[in-house]
Amino acid sequence: MTRLEGGCACGAVRYALTAEPLIVHACHCTDCQRLTGGPFVINAWIEKTEVGLLSGSLAWFKFKDEERDNTVHFCPQCGTYVWTEYMPGFWFVRAGTLDDQTALVPDVHIFTRSKQSWLDLSGDIPVYEVYYDRDEVWSKGSLARFAAVTP
Repeated sequence: MTRLEGGCACGAVRYALTAEPLIVHACHCTDCQRLTGGPFVINAWIEKTEVGLLSGSLAWFKFKDEERDNTVHFCPQCGTYVWTEYMPGFWFVRAGTLDDQTALVPDVHIFTRSKQSWLDLSGDIPVYEVYYDRDEVWSKGSLARFAAVTP
């Protein structure tokens, strides 16, 4: 993989991905819609050890309620959401913060039960109303990398 770099809107935060993402989600859940102000977000699921912070520092906010237990990390100067932690050991990097925003194409659309009605998902990318079975969707390599990080 070619090293991918990205950052926030004001340039204070810069990072690099040093490996391919495990998978790339286009998430249509209502939280992602609210956080981005758009119809969905494209998240690159990757090990924290494969993301290097090149400059700046991130602020964070932890959602903690009955339905959510995740932490969003953002630039304290401009507010750009750079990544989210849904589980220990991994970041969900916002692909829209990459310098080359076309570098990552979604592997799947998830939580489409709450997608915007005007959005046509009739293409070749698999669509899931909620989530999917990781063992059926992920590559063997991604499953092995995931297993190496999770207990």
